[in-house]
Amino acid sequence: MKVVDTSLPGVKIVEPDVFVDRRGFFFESYNKKKIAELGITCDFVQDNHSKSSKGILRGFHYQVKHPQAKLCRVVSGEVLDVAVDIRVGSPTFGKWVCDILSAENKKQMFIPRGFAHAFLVLSETAEVLYKCDEFFCKEDEYGIAWNDPDIGIEWKVEKPVLSDKDMKNPFLSEIEPKNLPVYNG
Repeated sequence: MKVVDTSLPGVKIVEPDVFVDRRGFFFESYNKKKIAELGITCDFVQDNHSKSSKGILRGFHYQVKHPQAKLCRVVSGEVLDVAVDIRVGSPTFGKWVCDILSAENKKQMFIPRGFAHAFLVLSETAEVLYKCDEFFCKEDEYGIAWNDPDIGIEWKVEKPVLSDKDMKNPFLSEIEPKNLPVYNG
């Protein structure tokens, strides 16, 4: 297993060691000891699983009082996975990184607390699994518009399918600082 740093400090791509033979493949998708040795020391408490169709965009989502670090992977299909730094005072505030996660490449993206997360389904369907280091708290749920021009995500679709909730998300510049996480250096 190896970890590749991205242009945003803390956001990492995890590439497992995959063993392939005539029977198929095997890999450890998560090993707390090995991943801690690579710098990811979260105590994950919740696993989520979603299935979506091509063109569906989920996000951007985040929590402030109950922030969540996430370790995301795809077990079927392919997605464009995106993290945006939304920590007030961060030198990379409003910057984003993305990678294609797929069942084929078996990559995972680690998104630390203080980042908003979204993904767009590129294949006919995709199933995404993600571990969280904090429980979901509906009362602390926030979102940012997927098409915020100041962030400028290079999505691979012009008109994604969004939830009613995500269609109403504001631009980052419209969110009061008290409703954003704070950078702690």
